[in-house]
Amino acid sequence: MYCPDPFAETRPEILRALIQRYPLATLVSVGANGLEANHIPLYLAPDEGPQPVLQGHVARANPLWREVSPDNEVLVIFQGPQHYISPSWYATKAETGKVVPTWNYAVVHAYGRLHVRDDPAWVRQQMVALTAQQENGFTLPWRVEDAPQDFTERLIQQVVGIEIPISRWVGKWKVSQNQPLCNRDSVVAHLAQQKQPDSEAMAEYVLVGLKGGKRDHP
Repeated sequence: MYCPDPFAETRPEILRALIQRYPLATLVSVGANGLEANHIPLYLAPDEGPQPVLQGHVARANPLWREVSPDNEVLVIFQGPQHYISPSWYATKAETGKVVPTWNYAVVHAYGRLHVRDDPAWVRQQMVALTAQQENGFTLPWRVEDAPQDFTERLIQQVVGIEIPISRWVGKWKVSQNQPLCNRDSVVAHLAQQKQPDSEAMAEYVLVGLKGGKRDHP
């Protein structure tokens, strides 16, 4: 990924926060037909070892777990907030006219070798962990245990667990850091006027940059 220094984010706590907030990943691997991309929610396990670990599961019918080579790394992409930025939003447009459209976004790229975990007990534990993360904050959070056990056991047999110890990861936070302060202020103001979830999330990221540091959220 092309990533100029002003946009680079390498702090583990910031990368971890984005993954937890936006867990639906694009997993890129090399299969029998060349490059393959699968869209899979992945759980970032608690930091208990020397390297972060992503955990998930795929349908047993998905060829990914059979075709991926244990000797080759896969690329896992987590997409955070993104938004089109109109040149008309820049304060300097009225002064010089030297402005062009752009796109703001935050992403994390993680690399590692994929390990297959064809173990029903492991898959259940992974499902419980991911569900608890996503249900956190709901008034009545759903739990895997709420469904009949024979029903969930039958479904678990239809999937295969995957685990990816992360060998390296990097984030790219392109959130108007390359613009003068007046333009960043005006971008935040115009994003607020859009009143859309993506607009609010991106305004949050730009605001954090205005406060002097990049984080997942204030």
